[in-house]
Amino acid sequence: MAIIDISTIDDHERFRAELASIRPDGRRRWIYARKPRGRYTRWRNIVSVVLLAFLMLAPYVKVDGHQFMLLNIIDRKFVFFGFPFWPSDFYLVTLMFLTTIVTFVIATASLGRIWCGWLCPQTVFMEMVFRKIEWLVEGSPVEQARRHAGPWNADRIMRTGGKFVIFFALSFVIANTFLSYVISSDVLLRYIADGPMAHVELFGGLVFFTGVFFMVFYRFREQACLIACPYGRYMSALVDDKTVTVSYDHVRGEDRTKWSREDVAAQRAALASGQTFARPAGSGDCLDCHQCVTVCPTGIDIRNGIQLECVGCTACIDACDEVMDKVGLDRGLIRYDSLTSIRSGKRQSFLTRRIVAYGIVWLVLMCTVVTLFAMRSSLDVVILRQAGSTWVQTPQGLANFYQVRLINKTSKKMPVSIRVREPRGMRLQSLGLPSVLRGEQIVNARFILTMQSASEDGRESHRDDHVEFHEKGAMQVIVDVETPDGVQSLKTSFVGP
Repeated sequence: MAIIDISTIDDHERFRAELASIRPDGRRRWIYARKPRGRYTRWRNIVSVVLLAFLMLAPYVKVDGHQFMLLNIIDRKFVFFGFPFWPSDFYLVTLMFLTTIVTFVIATASLGRIWCGWLCPQTVFMEMVFRKIEWLVEGSPVEQARRHAGPWNADRIMRTGGKFVIFFALSFVIANTFLSYVISSDVLLRYIADGPMAHVELFGGLVFFTGVFFMVFYRFREQACLIACPYGRYMSALVDDKTVTVSYDHVRGEDRTKWSREDVAAQRAALASGQTFARPAGSGDCLDCHQCVTVCPTGIDIRNGIQLECVGCTACIDACDEVMDKVGLDRGLIRYDSLTSIRSGKRQSFLTRRIVAYGIVWLVLMCTVVTLFAMRSSLDVVILRQAGSTWVQTPQGLANFYQVRLINKTSKKMPVSIRVREPRGMRLQSLGLPSVLRGEQIVNARFILTMQSASEDGRESHRDDHVEFHEKGAMQVIVDVETPDGVQSLKTSFVGP
């Protein structure tokens, strides 16, 4: 296998041979991203505040007695936006999960990795919380690089120690927040009141995940997106020439030339005469100032085109627009656009046949979820014949034993009555059946169905009531479960001789 000497590769092509965060010898290259500022950064700050408020407060908001968001995998209980889903509703959870995946597919195929740059918790916490705290504690990226390259003096120890404590405390808060989504906020607050020694195993797991979050935000950082996260690899396959994403206008920007004194003079003359400034022939609008590189949290050069490491954070757009404003050129050298539009110079719709096909699938899934959710009953009932039993002869007639499971999916009391609709002449005897279910109560009870006899011979009574057993000695029974919301009819079997 041929060995390539990276030192001989042109600077504009080095991205093909190495990662921006990895040195040629395999060691980590630490990225000190410059502070971005501009319109997209302001909007990202607003979106991040909303997302952080939702993430931190959702477990403590109650809707009709339910936690706003709950993902209790252990007890198989899920609550989405205040609507509870029980084990019997798992088909709905599965359909909602598939709908979410298709939503990601449509968003990525049409707008690139907008999830990574704007909505991903890793990006939101790293760029909008931990990175800002780091700037506050350790100073600007230039100061950080200079300090980290220097000796371990008192100033560096104090700043590094302070950042360590703050990062670990925030990681502990994040771990508790995610735990409240699993075991519920009420249980978490009760465990906190009990103290860590009362729940040693859970506290040990909490400390472990605190350490994981701390290492991700303190050390691993952008490597989580480049190495660990599968989203970039899976979803990058959906990006094509018509996908609208963060793109560099190479038609307008090339060839790259530095800003010269002649450019300054020409710019001043154009501004004085009220004309639009344009660079000399053969020179593109890109000044090769590398400002788009210095603000990138993954250290890439967006001018090399769409890359796996790009998370679509738009920091390069704001940096380039700021430079364009200073030199009097039009904004948008780096912008949201598709490669097809850049090459043709015309705006083209991202609604391709592929996006329309994805949209139809998404619409079908959404309609299915909404329809099934609207048809979902507030009471879940399961009736089964008691395992290991057949029929017994009682003074009242033939009898079968049954087990029933009742789940009240609401947070309110629910009156319940159970009766036999068919066949006639069958009596239901309760063995612990409740008449009222409390909110979210699960009841396991039993009852007996008896085919009443008019004579000593039970079979004679069956023939009088026009009841016939099948060849295997079984017949169908319809049981009605009545609640204020309506009547559920369930079918079960009754075994006879």
